[in-house]
Amino acid sequence: MPQQAVTRPLLRQPANLWTAVILRPHWKALTLALVAVFGETVADILQPWPIKIVIDNVVPSKKPPGWMGGIVSRFLGGDTYATLNFAVAAVAIIAIVSAVSTYWEKYLTTSVSQWVGHDLRRALYQHIQRLSLAEHSEAHKGDLITRMTSDISSIQDFINSALLGILVNVLTLAGTIGVMFYISWRFTLVALSITPVLFLVVHFYTRQIKKASRAVRKKEGEMLSGVADVLTSIHVVQAFAREDYEDRRFASESREQLEVGLQARSTKAKLSPIVEVIVGLGTCLVLGYGARLALGGQISAGVLILFLLYLGKMYKPMRDLSKMTDTITKAGVGWERIQEVLQLESRVRDSPDARPAPSFSGLIEFDRVSFSYGGDVPVLKDVSIRIEPGQIAAIVGPSGTGKSTIAGLIPRFYDPQSGQVKIDGQDIRRYTLKSLRDQISLVLQESLLFRATIWENIAYGKPDAEIEDTVHAAEMANAHEFIMNLPQGYATMVGDRGATLSGGQRQRIAIARAIVRNTPILILDEPTAGLDAASEHAVIDALNRLMKGRTCVIIAHHLSTIRHADVILVVQGSEVVEHGTHDTLLAKGGLYAELHRIQMTGDPAKTAH
Repeated sequence: MPQQAVTRPLLRQPANLWTAVILRPHWKALTLALVAVFGETVADILQPWPIKIVIDNVVPSKKPPGWMGGIVSRFLGGDTYATLNFAVAAVAIIAIVSAVSTYWEKYLTTSVSQWVGHDLRRALYQHIQRLSLAEHSEAHKGDLITRMTSDISSIQDFINSALLGILVNVLTLAGTIGVMFYISWRFTLVALSITPVLFLVVHFYTRQIKKASRAVRKKEGEMLSGVADVLTSIHVVQAFAREDYEDRRFASESREQLEVGLQARSTKAKLSPIVEVIVGLGTCLVLGYGARLALGGQISAGVLILFLLYLGKMYKPMRDLSKMTDTITKAGVGWERIQEVLQLESRVRDSPDARPAPSFSGLIEFDRVSFSYGGDVPVLKDVSIRIEPGQIAAIVGPSGTGKSTIAGLIPRFYDPQSGQVKIDGQDIRRYTLKSLRDQISLVLQESLLFRATIWENIAYGKPDAEIEDTVHAAEMANAHEFIMNLPQGYATMVGDRGATLSGGQRQRIAIARAIVRNTPILILDEPTAGLDAASEHAVIDALNRLMKGRTCVIIAHHLSTIRHADVILVVQGSEVVEHGTHDTLLAKGGLYAELHRIQMTGDPAKTAH
């Protein structure tokens, strides 16, 4: 049985090879399934023959002709009852072969479909995680979830019911037509006269169904994106009492999805009745023609019945293939949507010659860096700064001037359009992303915690950390005391995004998470914003411990928290317009002095622009 998952190799394959790649690890199971398909097909083709034997040889008390008569006489005797016993035994054997073959075919294809779904989910999840923040900011979360769930399920359904089902039906159809030509080629041509019309109808509706399925998937993704946005912002929704508005908006989106779904279902529903009518016309032609031949004595009743049975077996695969159109088109649309994500190249990725980063001492340099998020307006313009190892550097300035962008360029969340970001004198693009980010810790304004235990959240950045390390980190972050007061201490489960903890508690856990990593570079993005005085004091005390001996980059709005920084960088209009210590910048009387005056007096009248 298949046990290996397809992960990174899948991502490196051209699109036209992916189908082979996802099925290649499961070739043994598919080979056995093909053997089962062959047995199932042979049993299906042989099924009508015992009835013909009974009608043509048992009822009129005749011996079976040719090779069949020799087999019956040799093993069962030469009388009529021997022929009947042969026919009955043949029915039982054919049924057993069909049942065993069908079981193994279904079991093996189900196994393969489950493993393929597992492989695709892993590959897709792995790829999505490694896309840069630029791609994530443009993507709809609900649409990505739809691709990981519904689209992969549609591919599993195709493998389950259609992949070998198509082969079964094609082999059955080919074998049945061959036997029918052997019985009567004229009969067969009459039966096949409807196939061109059937093919044109199925081809037309297949295109329509594929178009409708693509629209349904798109609407599902849009609807789920809206749901994800509301659920992640439920505090805002309830705070502004916008539940009724969100109800109406969701009802409208759901109604649009319903209408698209009904339209798709209407298109799919038309195909099966049309196929049935065409097949019925074909049956009428064969029945009328065959009955006339039987009445004229040109064929026996057994041959007519045998041909009508085979006619049903010929039309059944045609019906089944037409019914598989929905499954095939859904899988096709799902596969296209999955490929769209897997073929999406991250704008920030390892270069071919990237190497693991050495242990950093912490020198950070921006050399004439310019950056834009994709528009014409630059966020940073020709920025050059230098932060020495072990220095605490604060970045301040009005909102929207690129402070967070400077911090985001250091761990390569984004890459600059021009210029270089260097650590210890080397362009950080020369290092692998993992080795670079392994030496950088972040404490953000909004501390993001996972639905996991307190211990798991602290140790998230260093999974091999011992419990003693996490406890020590919590003590340094002023978090140990409140953690021990929780119902289960470090084993207490945290709610989604840390909802069961206060802002100060979340922030101190985030600081403990940074402490346990023990990296040479630390980035703090407004870590005390929105905290009450007591929480702010506890957080600042923990941050002071965390920053010792590290190169620290602090983004701050509260200037009182960075007065002891070694260097303060003042950003305005996408440029660094001032730099120096707190005292020198106040004495200079520029933008920093104006921002400081406003925060101290609360008078914005003379704000610099």
